Amino acid sequence: MLIKKKKSWEIAEREATPEGIYLNRRQIMAGAGAIGLAGALGTVNGAFAATEDDRLAINAPRNEAFQLDRELTPEDINLNYNNFYEFGSHKEIARDAQALEPRPWEITIDGMVDNPTKIDVDDLIGKMAVEERLYRHRCVEAWSMTVPWIGFPFAKLVEMAGPQSGAKYIRMETFNDPGVARGIKTQPWYPWPYVEGLTIEEAQNDLAFLVVGAYGKQVADQMGAPLRLAVPWKYGFKSIKSIVKFTFTDERPVSFWEQLQDKEYAFWANVNPEVPHPRWTQATERVLHTGDRVPTLKFNGYEEQVAGLYADMQDLGDLLYR
Repeated sequence: MLIKKKKSWEIAEREATPEGIYLNRRQIMAGAGAIGLAGALGTVNGAFAATEDDRLAINAPRNEAFQLDRELTPEDINLNYNNFYEFGSHKEIARDAQALEPRPWEITIDGMVDNPTKIDVDDLIGKMAVEERLYRHRCVEAWSMTVPWIGFPFAKLVEMAGPQSGAKYIRMETFNDPGVARGIKTQPWYPWPYVEGLTIEEAQNDLAFLVVGAYGKQVADQMGAPLRLAVPWKYGFKSIKSIVKFTFTDERPVSFWEQLQDKEYAFWANVNPEVPHPRWTQATERVLHTGDRVPTLKFNGYEEQVAGLYADMQDLGDLLYR
């Protein structure tokens, strides 16, 4: 008899929020008209159809290996509570973020790779098989949400790039256009562009996910269109938005927030309830859509999947955060 051990973060399918709650299928236009518009906007693997808000619906299969222990954050809350400093230092940047033009969008892959390239984001997505995953998201500010991301494993991009033997890290960079994002213009003291980094081993972990959609549609501008990162075992600032460049390197990148305050926002930034932020505890978190305060789990509940990445580190408890 085969006995399957339930992972710490899994729940039964019947307990997951039904798809119909967050995906309004009436927005999906049927028939030849939808096919024509989807073609004009850039169909990816035949999965997209047009919606009323000009974002394309994505018919991506759910990967049942990635489930949650709590209900999904409603889409309207997620769309209206966002950190995106390019558009301002407050959470209500959704309106200003509509200035972002996510198509056309060129992605550069360079550095220590065998296959450097510049590629349109839709051509990149077209090389991948997109899927939906339900992930926790834990902000360093001690609030959390849950999101039905759509995208593809970061490992697939690493494979496509062909990293050379000396490459150890991947430096990622966000767009840098003050003509589009007024926060860049009005906050010149920040070290633009926004930069983040992972080790190649972290990027190849099963959980590392490059996001192109959420809630059954293309990812919204304020959530990091057209391509962002989701690394759910790390604090949210590691999940860089609106990526334009992946650089493979042998030097550890210094990230945006690390440049500003390395005692508060460090390279590793793995969720650790035992190591407080210098200004607040990380032992608990506020669930965004309910207001409930709940205990924070080590690695945000993904310890089983990622702890091995850090097994050789000394003083692990400290390095999880710092």
